[in-house]
Amino acid sequence: MSVTLPSTRTPRWPAVRPWIGIAARLGLAAVWLLAGASKVGDLAASGRAVNAYQIFPYDVATVIGAALPFVELALGVLLLLGLATRLTAGVSAALLVVFIAGIVSAWSRGLAIDCGCFGSGGQLAEGQAPSYLPEILRDLGFLALAGFLLIWPRTPFSVDGWLTGDPAVEDEDE
Repeated sequence: MSVTLPSTRTPRWPAVRPWIGIAARLGLAAVWLLAGASKVGDLAASGRAVNAYQIFPYDVATVIGAALPFVELALGVLLLLGLATRLTAGVSAALLVVFIAGIVSAWSRGLAIDCGCFGSGGQLAEGQAPSYLPEILRDLGFLALAGFLLIWPRTPFSVDGWLTGDPAVEDEDE
């Protein structure tokens, strides 16, 4: 007959997960805020950066480029506040997938462009080499943060938690 002794170890994941979540939320917020702030001062340059991908007609690319910084800033503010975190993480993930696809498309078509992710972008000068792989890996890291928040959106110090009244950090008794 075998006897199973009760475990004296408390599970760490429920206690650590919310703090990883807040780091993911604030980290992704910082990314969006920096990306949007770096472009909002020169919307024409942002439009030219989108146009450099040669996916959309020029007029469409300039509209996307002009709107993108405001979308990024809105995502950053929502994540900073922890408001509609799961929805914001979903929009972030979708946008990051589009960005990754755009970079892969530019790379596969042999374009020599700067992604324009954090400010000026567009055609690179003669002799400059694009850095597509690091850009893709960076965006995959940001996508992982968004994915974490899609699965576990509840974090400490969030408007979501305040509105629902639910604690983000789980009690050890649960």
